[in-house]
Amino acid sequence: MPPGKAIRYDLPTGSLRDDVSGYAIYTDTSRIPATNWFLPAPAMICIVADAGPVSIDIRKGAFGPLSRASLYGPTSCAYRATTTGGVQVGIGITPLGWARMIGAPASAHHNRVVPLAAVTETALVADILDRLDALDDEAGIAPLMDALLAPLFAREHPYEATIRHLSALLVTDGVIEIADVAARLDLPQPLIRRISTQVFGMPPKLLLRRARFLRSFVALLKAGEPMTYDGIDSSYYDLSHFLRDAETFLGTTPRRFMAQETTFLRASLRARAATIGAPVHALHAGAGDLLQSNRA
Repeated sequence: MPPGKAIRYDLPTGSLRDDVSGYAIYTDTSRIPATNWFLPAPAMICIVADAGPVSIDIRKGAFGPLSRASLYGPTSCAYRATTTGGVQVGIGITPLGWARMIGAPASAHHNRVVPLAAVTETALVADILDRLDALDDEAGIAPLMDALLAPLFAREHPYEATIRHLSALLVTDGVIEIADVAARLDLPQPLIRRISTQVFGMPPKLLLRRARFLRSFVALLKAGEPMTYDGIDSSYYDLSHFLRDAETFLGTTPRRFMAQETTFLRASLRARAATIGAPVHALHAGAGDLLQSNRA
């Protein structure tokens, strides 16, 4: 990372790994306004400490200045964050975590950002902020969040096994049709559509396309320069088919997207893969397998 910027990933405690995919801590000592681009993702809680105003642009939707504790709904397109330094804590919420914590349809928050207090108790949000402000070591953030968030996921959901299985299929090469998903899960397509919209935040066709594109995009970045397309998902007919999805999910070509300000995104891909096992939140199929934190 450039001087003054840092990123750290930590795993949640074992009992929370079905619900929380990980903790990301972004630090920027500069107070100069900066923009960073991020990839489409499942829901996330974002909390800022000692940070100036933050705003988020998701295609035509503009959100900000945000509350100190915000809920980012599931996104199906890349988004731009404008910040002015400080520390930001991102808490990845898995689809199963959403089902247990929120209950309300995730589709109502698709490509939207709302105050965290709009979906949970105001007193809990205040307690999180007060205790975060009292910390003097970022290594204490993960244990603090483990303790504060655990009660939010106590409720069980009737389709937990299906949510887990569908999450696993999202990282499976070639799975793109809902008929294939229905056959693998042995469930009727209308039920899968309902679960996908309620818990993952979007219809299954869009959800599967997002996962396919991100699997391919990450493989493309891993291959490095010169950029080749040999590793894209086997269900793409050709390169133009893949580039059409890039327009949908990035708003531009992969090369042009990465030429924008993606310093934190690039570091996040490396740190998250090393710590949690999946480079992006949207390809998180289950509990992490590395009991460590990684700082880039």
